Amino acid sequence: MAGHSQFKNIMHRKGRQDAQRSKIFSKLAREITVAAKLGTPDPAMNPRLRAAVLAARAENMPKDNIERAIKKAIGGDSENYDEIRYEGYGPGGVAVIVEALTDNRNRAASDIRSYFTKSGGNLGETGSVSFMFDRLGVIEYDASVASADDMLDAAIEAGADDVQSNDAGHEVYASQDTFREVAKALEAKFGEARKAALTWKPQNTVSVDDEIGEKLLKLMDLLNDHDDVQNVYANFEVSDALLAKMG
Repeated sequence: MAGHSQFKNIMHRKGRQDAQRSKIFSKLAREITVAAKLGTPDPAMNPRLRAAVLAARAENMPKDNIERAIKKAIGGDSENYDEIRYEGYGPGGVAVIVEALTDNRNRAASDIRSYFTKSGGNLGETGSVSFMFDRLGVIEYDASVASADDMLDAAIEAGADDVQSNDAGHEVYASQDTFREVAKALEAKFGEARKAALTWKPQNTVSVDDEIGEKLLKLMDLLNDHDDVQNVYANFEVSDALLAKMG
């Protein structure tokens, strides 16, 4: 019986992973289509589309899916999506930014507001928390691409503002104005990045206890699981023990 139960657990987990992968692919395809529709369908000439394609490749999204999403924009038969940024406070007063692409503004706003409320937080006005974050470009490379010193030297030469290196890889930050040039310079030296996109980087982070942290992580999961939500940013840190417990 134990073996049977374990098999069922494995199959259930695989089913969840497959469902999550399908949801991720759907969100990536939506961003690719919107990026291609707003600019040229050529990733080399469209920075946002290039970032979207990079993100899709990082998730091992099939090439056919990527090309289909671009063709959807060219064909003019794609849905019209509104880009919306929601800002609010989660449990413990933690600042949260949510970026969404939606074809139904009322549904998205209602759902996201309810997530904040049920978690013990509240949704605020645009600008209510974004002043606590910096809008920056981030370029990410695997740790094996270069040593921390080599990446730092290359980033400084390229005009980057900051570099953070650890066992997980290198994160190079640049202003919105210099981001594209920095990304091009690093690509010429180290090859294609695993990620190159604009992000919201908290100016400071706050450590929360496990009780608040658990509520925050559940809120992050709810938001990320919503079909309209593309990215979620927050300025909190939790213990390694809680992360392990929450999986």
